[in-house]
Amino acid sequence: MIMHLLIHNHTMGKPLVLIACLAISACTDAVRIPFVYRIDIHQGNIFDQEMVDQLKPGMTKRQVAFIMGTPLVEDAFHGDRWDYVYSNEPGGEDRVEKKFTTVFKKDELVGVEGDLRPGNSPSLAGRKEVTVNVPKIQREKTVWESITSIFSD
Repeated sequence: MIMHLLIHNHTMGKPLVLIACLAISACTDAVRIPFVYRIDIHQGNIFDQEMVDQLKPGMTKRQVAFIMGTPLVEDAFHGDRWDYVYSNEPGGEDRVEKKFTTVFKKDELVGVEGDLRPGNSPSLAGRKEVTVNVPKIQREKTVWESITSIFSD
């Protein structure tokens, strides 16, 4: 409709065509306007070396899902393979992509593949396990709990 109006309006056709071309080209990512803020675009499963270092052979699928999260891709033909993909495009710069695959056999972790490997993190070498006991918090009853306790007695 817009192009139809632009073509048939001869008096203002040339400036309108120029404006339309500039508007369409502004929608593309080819032209980068300086001083314009671009957000970081995160897609997929966010995982890092510390998470991968927690994986041990023999872990169940449930344990791996607790550490790594639900996989982005579960192959319908290979139920014993989970693929994790993470893509980040910081501020409109070049995209950075990481891939990680876990392989199971009879619900046990038997192998990993991808950009990260377990045990490569130097920051975990001097790390000590610490157990923290958190006391249970005694809270007052909510209004709803108070009302329902009247009828349940």
